[in-house]
Amino acid sequence: MTPSLSKNTFLVKEHIGMFKAANNFDIYDPETGTIVAQCREPKLGFFTRMLRFDKTYKKMTPFNIEVRTPGGELYIRVQRGVSFFRSQVKVYDGEEREIGGFRQKLFTIGGSFDVLNKEGRAVCTLKGKWTGWDFRFMYGKEELAHVTKKWTGLGKEMFTSADNYMLNIAEGVTPENPIRKLIFAAVLCIDMVLKE
Repeated sequence: MTPSLSKNTFLVKEHIGMFKAANNFDIYDPETGTIVAQCREPKLGFFTRMLRFDKTYKKMTPFNIEVRTPGGELYIRVQRGVSFFRSQVKVYDGEEREIGGFRQKLFTIGGSFDVLNKEGRAVCTLKGKWTGWDFRFMYGKEELAHVTKKWTGLGKEMFTSADNYMLNIAEGVTPENPIRKLIFAAVLCIDMVLKE
């Protein structure tokens, strides 16, 4: 793992665009302002692109996001097929091995999904508040990470769909822990799965 991705605080910044179809984010080290990873959707099909412009269908469209270091090394890949009722997302490591995924919970207030290991067992749960943009990765009563929406100003919020998030990973989640990659992947999926 690159040293920059083993830190515990990150700014996830969505690309600004009034008429954008692809999900594109940059992940920054908030202390230095340098980009530590780039999240792109390079293989977006024509029909998926068209459906993304319709709010009714946008939340159901498939996605395939690659998270790479600035040097081009694949860190994780996040993939979902067409979703009708609840999302099932798969996460792959840099060698394209499945490391886990997410299963959206139905009928939750504020949004929630289970973070699963490769065997399909829940390793933590992402829980949101219905009052705002505040999410916590919980393992029982232990908080593994916290995600909040960072305000970008009235102009950006009103006229674009761009969002910024602050991700804080707990000290106990070491860089070698596979849950760290699943947390990174889940942060990218919050907007696409729960908030679109």
